[in-house]
Amino acid sequence: MALSSGCTCSIGPSILNADLSNLAAECEELVNAGCDYLHLDVMDGSFVPNLTFGHPVVKCLRPKLPGVFFEMHMMVVEPEKWIEPMADAGANMYTFHYEATDDPKECIRKIREAGMKAGMSINPPTQVDVLVPYVDLLDCVLIMTVHPGFGGQKFISDCMPKVEFLRNKYKSLDIGVDGGVGPNTIQECADAGANLIVSGSALIRSNNKKQSIHDMRAIVNSALENRLQQS
Repeated sequence: MALSSGCTCSIGPSILNADLSNLAAECEELVNAGCDYLHLDVMDGSFVPNLTFGHPVVKCLRPKLPGVFFEMHMMVVEPEKWIEPMADAGANMYTFHYEATDDPKECIRKIREAGMKAGMSINPPTQVDVLVPYVDLLDCVLIMTVHPGFGGQKFISDCMPKVEFLRNKYKSLDIGVDGGVGPNTIQECADAGANLIVSGSALIRSNNKKQSIHDMRAIVNSALENRLQQS
């Protein structure tokens, strides 16, 4: 399993709202339903007002999910501190927040040296322009469409111009959206040019996860294809 290359859709379920007492089985169900990768939210109770899990949980999941691509969404202060532990635990991508570090380039360098792909995320109030100096160093960018820290929040449509700006400027960039993404908001994300779809509550609570993943993928790929034809 792996991410795409900006031109096709990849679906990454967020396991924040999964049953953490049965996490490996829930992850296996999502993988069997056809997801492309897993999005694991790490919160430290400081950068965001919530706590989730850290590298020991990732290390336990890794042997149970061999070959599954783990994207770590690091909602933590001092993201540099956890790069080596997450790499050692078996993470594949380390997505940190622009707002959480004083030296994004150094953080990216350390992520790559640890053998992981590098992603950078921005919160809803942050202007998209801050990403531009780093795009060439990154494997993906992640646009938060809710305020980070809790699952089940309402999608913020005002974040879509950020996605559109990036897609117009960087045709092959992997651009993710995270927060409130599901059947009712997927079209907005697709039309703006997002191709990495992080969906939490909508997928975890779906009665037919396979169909939900299929439907979201079809909508995004159709929009991406239309965009390519118009360019």
